[in-house]
Amino acid sequence: MKFTWMNTSTTPMKVKTLLSEHGVTRSLLKKVKFHGGAILVDGRPVLAIHMLHGGEQVTMETPAEIGNDHLGVSSLPINILYEDRDFLIINKPAGVASVPAHALPDNTLANRVKGYYREQGYDNEVVHITTRLDRDTSGIVLFAKHHFAHSIIDHQLKAHAMRKMYLAVVSGTLNADHGWLDQPIGRAADSFIKRTVTPDGKPSLTEYWVVKRLADKTVVRVRLHTGRTHQIRVHFAAAGHPLIGDQLYGGPSDPAIDRQALHCMQLQFDDPFIDQTLTTFAPLPADLARLITT
Repeated sequence: MKFTWMNTSTTPMKVKTLLSEHGVTRSLLKKVKFHGGAILVDGRPVLAIHMLHGGEQVTMETPAEIGNDHLGVSSLPINILYEDRDFLIINKPAGVASVPAHALPDNTLANRVKGYYREQGYDNEVVHITTRLDRDTSGIVLFAKHHFAHSIIDHQLKAHAMRKMYLAVVSGTLNADHGWLDQPIGRAADSFIKRTVTPDGKPSLTEYWVVKRLADKTVVRVRLHTGRTHQIRVHFAAAGHPLIGDQLYGGPSDPAIDRQALHCMQLQFDDPFIDQTLTTFAPLPADLARLITT
C-alpha cells in the first residue's frame, strides 16, 4: 500500500521525522526497510535519514502483510456500519464473540471479517481487530485494514483519545443525573473470567449520564475513559447497581432480555487518512429497545 504526504515545512528534517509526525512507528519503519517496502521522495528511493528541506512529496510503500492461517474463515454475515480503504466498522450482535478462544468455535466476528475479506477479493486478509466487546455485549467493533491503520488506533487508545459511548440499563435508581465511577479493577481471585474492584487493580474511570428512570431500573449513557475488561459491568455492580441481565455480576433478570443490558452505540476517533474526525453510531438492538420501554 502507498501513503503520500507533502512536506509543507521549510525547516530541514529527516524523512523519518516527517513520517513519525504522521503516525508511522519505529516498528512499521523496520517492516518497510527489511520486508519489501520503500520510502520515496519525489519518486526517488531514499533512506529514512534522508534530509528534507521543504516542498517534497514523500511516499511510504508498505510491504504485503502475511495472513494468519490459524484464523478460520466464516461465511456468516456481518453488519457493516462504515468501510473505506483503512477501516471497517461492524455492528456486532449479542452472542457473538469478538475473537476465537479455546471454548469458542470459528464463527466469531474476526472469522466472519476474514470471510468477508476473502469474499470481496481483498489482497490483504489480515484481520486487525482494534476494539473488542464481550460476547453478550452488542454494538460497535472497529477493525483496521492494515498494519499502519492499526498502529494509528493503538496510539489513540493509549492516549485515551478515542471516544466510546455505551447505553446500559442498570438495576435500581441512580439519583445523580451525572456521575463518575473511579475505582481500580483487577482479576477476581476465584475466577479467570471475572473482574472486581481491588486496591491493587489498574486505574479505571467510567462516566455516566442518566437518560431515563424507570420503576426499578435506570437507563444510562456511559463513556469509558479507560478500557478495562468488563469495566462498565464491574463499576456499576460495585456501586450496587449491576446491569440488568448480568448474571456474572449479580444483575437481576428481566423477561425482555437474556444477556447483560449493554450496547456500544457510538465510536469517535481521528482518521488521519481522510483528515477528519470519524463518528459512527449503532442502532439500539430489539431486546434493549424492549427493555427500556417496559
